[in-house]
Amino acid sequence: MVEAEPEIEGRRIAAEARDRVRFEEEALALADQVYRVARRLVGTREEAEDLVQDTYSRAFRSWRSYTPGTNLRAWLLRILTNLNLDRGRKVQRTPDTQPIEEGDYYLANKMVEASGEQVLDQDRVVEKLSQDSIVTALSSLPHDFRDTVVLVDIGEFSYADAAQILDIPIGTVMSRLHRGRRLLKQELAEGRLA
Repeated sequence: MVEAEPEIEGRRIAAEARDRVRFEEEALALADQVYRVARRLVGTREEAEDLVQDTYSRAFRSWRSYTPGTNLRAWLLRILTNLNLDRGRKVQRTPDTQPIEEGDYYLANKMVEASGEQVLDQDRVVEKLSQDSIVTALSSLPHDFRDTVVLVDIGEFSYADAAQILDIPIGTVMSRLHRGRRLLKQELAEGRLA
């Protein structure tokens, strides 16, 4: 009987190690999707990479809290969203100490100079709405609206999945999505095409 207990413990440890390896493999297979969502939530690639790294670090530390058979992608994006909210709160509490220089307005000044014509053709509109412009416009949205727009419009989550990830009612998702889209459209129209 005494020899059976170490054998049982050894099997339990081996089973747990297999479960952890399976979890890590499945989680890492979703890394590109997690990065794409992170890239839309923050302003720069470096911030997105840091956010993804923190997400996986937290996920790997608390892998036992994941219930196998449930939506791992939603579970990882919930961690990502929470970390991004924490980051946003930290940024809001810290004053911006960098001085603004004329060089920071170079692109905006060039767009204003170039838009002397009243009519913008479609190619110029598309050119002005570059990927960076959209990322910048997204990053200017309040967190609640940005997170909802990113999850539903970019992450292609259903309202129900977004509600689960953000831990809010579906009606709130729809409301934030509507308002977030309107704010994004306004930001793109005023800030990028003026």
